Formats: sequence, structure tokens, C-alpha cells
Amino acid sequence: METARHARPAGTPPRSVLVLASLALFAATATALWLLPGRPLDSLAGSVTPPLAARPAIVVGSPPPAGGPAPRGPAYVAFVDAVRDPEFNLPAAFRRTGVGAYTLGHVSSGPDGCTPTWGGQVMPNPLVGGLDRLRAEGGDAGLAFGGPAGRELSATCADADRLLAAYRGVIAAYRPAALDFEVHDSADPVATARRAKAVARLQREFRAQGRPLTVTFTLPASTLGLSPEDRAMLRRTRQAGVDISTVNLLVPFAPGSSGNVRRLLQAAKSTHGQLGWALGGGTRATWRRIGLTPLLAAPQDLTPLDARRLLTFQARYNLAWLSVRGATPTDEVSRTLISTPSPPTQAKLN
Repeated sequence: METARHARPAGTPPRSVLVLASLALFAATATALWLLPGRPLDSLAGSVTPPLAARPAIVVGSPPPAGGPAPRGPAYVAFVDAVRDPEFNLPAAFRRTGVGAYTLGHVSSGPDGCTPTWGGQVMPNPLVGGLDRLRAEGGDAGLAFGGPAGRELSATCADADRLLAAYRGVIAAYRPAALDFEVHDSADPVATARRAKAVARLQREFRAQGRPLTVTFTLPASTLGLSPEDRAMLRRTRQAGVDISTVNLLVPFAPGSSGNVRRLLQAAKSTHGQLGWALGGGTRATWRRIGLTPLLAAPQDLTPLDARRLLTFQARYNLAWLSVRGATPTDEVSRTLISTPSPPTQAKLN
């Protein structure tokens, strides 16, 4: 939505000065909140968010507790493009479809390389108010960094302290259930190392306070699985100390193609054989660390029948979750993806 332009009254500082002052105040406040010992990260957007102990139990791709089985998170995590649709009504969507777990994207770097923005707009995003109401009704949301149109902060911010402060500021403002990184810089070892160092430190700090910081990656996949660059990036990130909960596979659907679901499932099978090297762990555990996300050109590219096939595949292999990006799926498809699947059979999967 465009904003009308008005003449600046005499004596009023230029807008650029006000923006810079606001950014400085935002960063200083976020840092101060972070340094307070044992204090929950309050929203910097003025929202009323319940303390961490009162947060709902929806956790996107959470790692298994020591000595126990992996907890079952949401079967379906909806994606909301907060840049294109900042007024999206999260609570209304929850009530209409039953979907309570969301990923909001994408947070990308601003012109200076180190300021987190929503498509160039300085935070907060209007969705934050709806996020509080969603949580009050039992839902939750994670945040996605990077994306197809913007650059992830680690690719543009060479100052390690500013990069860490930027991530902390986002966490303080939105209190996300998880941090997802949709990156396109896997071939850049410097960006990979910067990101891994910052995220590993954040996870250590969260663990020291008895709280998890769930981290996932969304990467493009084909019937051959992940690219060599993405596999190497995941391995280097893990070796730097980052606990990667889930790798979400983003597979484009060709409009009108009858082979879309088959290609998606083949991408998951191929990637499964690659993640042991990238992430470590056994074969069974690797399946639980895969998310599966078709990228739609139009809502009709994913039918309710397709959704049931995906749900059956997820149940058979115990995948972390299903999601959809690109075009928004129909409400019928969304409701199908959160339903309980029937017992899997080979005929349903092929």
C-alpha cells in the first residue's frame, strides 16, 4: 500500500535522519534487552507477548530431547509472505483452516548490509500484532531469512558484532518459534562461516538459559537431491557448532504437470541419502530432519488428492513437516495437510 507524500514542516528533521535515529535506538534497545540476565526477550514492537514459559507447545522441527524420541511437531507449516502481504490475518487463517504453525518471510538485509528489513522496509512488520493474537489462540510462527528476492544478512554484513546484533534484534522483536535460512550463497565460504559462527553463538546462549533455538535451512532440491554446494554448506555449518534441526526441501511444481508429486517424492528420497554426510546421524533420524515443500505457480497446482499423497508419504517416512510456498494453496488443501493420514500403502505413494 502506498503512502501519500506531504510537505515537511519547517524545523522538522529530514525523514532520513529520523530513520537513522530509529535504527540506532532499535539496535541499542535490542542489545540492552539481550544483556539482561535471565530475562525473556520482549517484543521491541510494543506487542504484548506472553513469557516463554507460557508460549504454546507448537515447535517447528525441534530436535529430540536427550534419551527420548523426537517430539511430533506440526504436520503442516504454512508459509506467509509478509513482504507482499503484511496485513495477512494470522488468527483468522488459523480459525478458518485449522493451521496453527506458520513461517513468516523473508527477513533480508537493508542497504547498509547489516540492518534487517522486510523487503527493504525497516522492522517491525504489521504482522507482529497478528502474531501475538495467533499465539493467544494456541498457534505460533517462525521467521525465514533470505529468500528468493533478498540477500541473507550473513552474505552482506561483514561486521561480526553487527551481524550478531541484527539476529538478536529480530529474535527480540518477534520471539520466533524457529529461525529458517533460505540461502543462495552456499558457494561463498565466507558468508557460510559468518552465519555459522553467529548462529552457533546464539544457540549456545539460548542453551545456557535453558531454552532451545531451533534452526532450519530451506534449500532447492531436484530429483537428484541437493546441490553439492548446499550439501557442503550444511556440513560446514554443522561442523562449526550449529544444531540444524531440519532441512526443508523446496521443489518447484511445473504448472499443469501430472508428475509434480512424483518428482517431489524422488527429491526427498535422493536428499535422504545425502544428509547423513552433511548432518551426521543414522538413516532413520535423517528422515525426521527432512521437510518437504512444493513451490507452486498457482493454487490449482496442488490438489487435495496430491495433498493426501504427500501426507501419506510424510507418515510413512516420519518427515519433520510439509509446507507450501509460492502461490497460496486452497483452504481445502490446507485442511487436508493438517489431517490424520490413512495407513500408507505403496499404491498411494506411487
